[in-house]
Amino acid sequence: MHFTDAELAAIKDESARAYELDRAHVFHSWSAQAKLDPMTMSRASGSHVYDGEGQEFLDFSSQLVNTNIGHQHPKVVQAIKDQADLLCTISPAHVNAARSEAARLITERTPAGLDHVFFTNGGADANEHAIRMARLYTGKHKVLSRYRSYHGGTQTAINVTGDPRRWANDRGDSGVVHFFGPFLYRSEFDATTEAEETERALRHLERTIELEGPPTIAAIVLETIPGTAGIMVPSKEYLQGVRALCDKYGIMYIADEVMAGFGRTGRWFAFDHFDVVPDIVTFAKGVNSGYVPLGGVIMNDAVYDTFAQSAYPGGLTYSGHPLACAAAVATMNAMEEEGMIENAARLGEEIVGPRLREIAEKSKHVGEVRGVGMFWAIELVWDKETREPLAPYGGSSPQMASVLGQMKELGVLPFANFNRIHVVPPINISEEDLEKGLNVHDKVLTDLDFTR
Repeated sequence: MHFTDAELAAIKDESARAYELDRAHVFHSWSAQAKLDPMTMSRASGSHVYDGEGQEFLDFSSQLVNTNIGHQHPKVVQAIKDQADLLCTISPAHVNAARSEAARLITERTPAGLDHVFFTNGGADANEHAIRMARLYTGKHKVLSRYRSYHGGTQTAINVTGDPRRWANDRGDSGVVHFFGPFLYRSEFDATTEAEETERALRHLERTIELEGPPTIAAIVLETIPGTAGIMVPSKEYLQGVRALCDKYGIMYIADEVMAGFGRTGRWFAFDHFDVVPDIVTFAKGVNSGYVPLGGVIMNDAVYDTFAQSAYPGGLTYSGHPLACAAAVATMNAMEEEGMIENAARLGEEIVGPRLREIAEKSKHVGEVRGVGMFWAIELVWDKETREPLAPYGGSSPQMASVLGQMKELGVLPFANFNRIHVVPPINISEEDLEKGLNVHDKVLTDLDFTR
């Protein structure tokens, strides 16, 4: 995107005013307000974003790993405009065409029996309602979820979360019990192979179920592939083992696909990689790339039938919002028509994986790379032998700040969490832009030489 001098001057003026008003009036999430110096964003297009000075960045974060089809996709922008001309909003008690079509397109892509969608405003409330449904269906209250996970910032969702963002909100009275999931690089089970890690993690989960009491457990909630917690791809045998334990003990299996779903992993849903069928699936983010807030719960027939004759005690003013659903319809159609999911799978296998493994070989501080599709993590460590993280769990470090600063200086907007950088560009990124961004990662990470 090229700006004329007049356009650039206008961008700078509007961005300066936006920044001033932001710091005067806007309260930011997950932040100490007085310490913030947030980046102003003025424009975006495809895989690129532009700051308040008009400077261009390759968006290797997909913002919060949600702009799966990139920014300002013309088909989705037009669909929102067209829907606004017809019907901007309507009560969820009424049928609207956009919601009906979005539900059809979503359930066409799920396994048989997952045929019903309750729309929400985002991923956190999708998980809230999924858990509520499981509790009402089973008549049980406890929910199990893994450490190193994230499920949202609302009250139940943050307690189900297994990372430090939960701590300030956790009073130990939410009915949530956490367990260790498989993560071979930082194994809690002293495993040395993926097979050992899988077997020991499943044994640990079953013992947790036994000791907590199966008659008290409504559901196990799992990100199919954990996102901000580290993109630790489980083995097929692990998720199939979780499904078997749920069946054995009468527990609902809720798959959180908020970040991993809708093409991010090179499949419509991440669970498609593992030959498992959850009882309930939650989604948001990539379903319409966040162009208008939308999430939802996909439930099986048994859960649906629970509320066939008695009312479900829950609802949202904007459930199935026409503008959001129109964006979802256009997004899913564009993904299909333009082969975006196949693109994500191919680029992940042929380009991202090999390049990151090559960087890991050369870099003194890359301990591990892992991922699939357009969903990768780079684990940064002080030393490859000790595997000590370059930033502490739950925090950052001057070294991580230096890495991120260098990437931004070279025109790449990265996604980082603790000691990791995640490579999560739009799933329809071009090979040229992908290589350009990976070249920046190569240069910055290969040149690193931190000493204590």
